[in-house]
Amino acid sequence: MTEVLQTFTPDWISPPGDTIADLIEEREWSQTDLAKRLGYTTKHVSLLINGKAPITEETALKLENVLGSTAGFWLRREAQYRAKLAQQEAEKDFQKWVSWLDELPVKELMDQGVILKQRRDTKNKPAIVRELLRFFGVASPKEWRNYYANMEAAFRRTRTEQSDVGAISAWLRRGEIEAEGLNCPKYNKAKFKSAVQAIRQLTLLPSEEFMPQMRQLCLDAGVVFCLVPAIPRAHTSGVARWLNPHKALIQLSLYGKTNDRFWFTFFHEAAHILLHGKKEIFLDEWEKGEKLESQQEAEANQWAKEFLIPHEYEPELPQLRSKESVNAFASKLGIHPGIVVGRLQYEEVIQMSWMNDLKARFEKMFSPLEQQPEDDFAQAASYVLDKNKELYERLS
Repeated sequence: MTEVLQTFTPDWISPPGDTIADLIEEREWSQTDLAKRLGYTTKHVSLLINGKAPITEETALKLENVLGSTAGFWLRREAQYRAKLAQQEAEKDFQKWVSWLDELPVKELMDQGVILKQRRDTKNKPAIVRELLRFFGVASPKEWRNYYANMEAAFRRTRTEQSDVGAISAWLRRGEIEAEGLNCPKYNKAKFKSAVQAIRQLTLLPSEEFMPQMRQLCLDAGVVFCLVPAIPRAHTSGVARWLNPHKALIQLSLYGKTNDRFWFTFFHEAAHILLHGKKEIFLDEWEKGEKLESQQEAEANQWAKEFLIPHEYEPELPQLRSKESVNAFASKLGIHPGIVVGRLQYEEVIQMSWMNDLKARFEKMFSPLEQQPEDDFAQAASYVLDKNKELYERLS
């Protein structure tokens, strides 16, 4: 994405009265003459011409008869003028609210293509404020704080680092927007249990095959599943939450990009949906930082562990010291060997550097726009400018 050029936005506004004044000047009428023809006082006509009095439906019909055009024209002219006035006032508010940007991951949202990429200088900051209000779907930073402050009370964190509400709310909002665009039936617990069982069998497939099936299985049970690129300051690898009493959301950031982490995180979040309440938002991170223990997290961890590798098979884990044994064990359980390797590493049966080649890496699960590094934007901008220059030279 290239840096955008600011569109021309004049700071002057032409009221409908300018058009009225032009028309009566052509006719060589005075404001008194117009007032008599309209049936208004001279003072009211003056207010109309100066934009102080609005053009109502009645006035529009009278102007149609006296000055021509249509009532619709005059009403549209009035509506456009009032909208411009409101926009000017909003621009003043945006200017007052630029300090709000310090609370949000503006650079990351630009890099991910969520908002337009532009210089964060004094001139552009009000426009960035406007974009972020639209992104969050709030009228002002006050409403943003009210909404997300209340939401923060529902956060159930696994790490002390998960305290940046701006970054967390931006990451959560991306999942909300994706979920808003999807229609699904009301949540059905029995269907979701069956879906989770079917999804376990998909761990053997490459991501381009299992992802569409996984999304559909979840959706049919009333659960939206989506991937949203990580925002570093959010420190979230996954979240389980309820968007309303009938619609759940599982959102992953693909932290680590290896299939053992992906699958454990998914089934961990699925456990929250199946086992825990609808009013809480479970924010999870795989590792790093001081861990916050909770009964709900312990339950979700245990459920995911036993779902992937049932309890009766756990005694075999310490004997899995070779790739051949890991592959045979995974084949017996019907899961990807990378999941077994991740479990062995986590429980320190083997070192973290062992058998990582048995894991699958997910490098292409996000769109090219979301993966594109910042330097590429500058290269793209340079390319467009060069092409425009070539075209100009050919035409001149």
